[in-house]
Amino acid sequence: MDFKLIAVDIDGTLTNTKKEITPRTRYALLQAQQQGKKIVLASGRHPIGITPIARDLMLDRYGGFIMAFNGGKIINCETGETVVSKMFPLEYLSDIVGVLKDSNITINTYNDKSIISDNKVNDYSYIERDILKTDMIVVDDFISAIRFNINKILLAGEPDEIDKFNEIFSKRYDGLLDVYKSAPYFLEIMPFGITKGSMLPLLLQRLGLKREELVTFGDNYNDMTMIGYAGFGVAMANGEKDVKKIADYVCESNDDDGVARTLEKFILK
Repeated sequence: MDFKLIAVDIDGTLTNTKKEITPRTRYALLQAQQQGKKIVLASGRHPIGITPIARDLMLDRYGGFIMAFNGGKIINCETGETVVSKMFPLEYLSDIVGVLKDSNITINTYNDKSIISDNKVNDYSYIERDILKTDMIVVDDFISAIRFNINKILLAGEPDEIDKFNEIFSKRYDGLLDVYKSAPYFLEIMPFGITKGSMLPLLLQRLGLKREELVTFGDNYNDMTMIGYAGFGVAMANGEKDVKKIADYVCESNDDDGVARTLEKFILK
């Protein structure tokens, strides 16, 4: 199969443990684009944490896409057009805050330029701030502070507590919101039906491509839907066990140029 669309997760996949793209991986992705493939950077990140990577990989020149917020916002890098923007239903916000009242978990969301966090900020919230390289606005009244459209809620906390609330919210909002982990210490709460795997078909249709022409790379739970959907789903060696179980292929780790090695082996001419 001549694969034509390559969707790549960022953290734990495209970038190594130093949050860097190695020269070999960058070169492989540039080669793929020069051979007519299109790249999608598919991440839970805010667009401000993806745009510098997209520029470095020249997605604007080759017509690639940013898929931010796990598919909640899709941007055409060539034109700057927002193709899709799905809004989080704010009517659930007060209930989420109430359930988390006695927890140590930080509730986070975003405006155009910053992270907005409640006043229970912990070390994991700072990880998100450092990944995005942006400001953090800490508010005492989270519900009153969010008077604008948002794409997602990010919960940050100790892994055991995140697991606890993953189970609670998954049951509480079954059929209403999508809830899944993007790291052991991050829990994403999304509009219902918004996952990487559910939004990629929109891009395929837009580009006139089939799912068999789609390759995806990922390492974590929020990548499972796109790995399972793709014609060729690739899990990183450093990925979660459940992710590797459903993949068509398990490549080398993100510290061993797994993305580049797979492109060289299967995709590049």
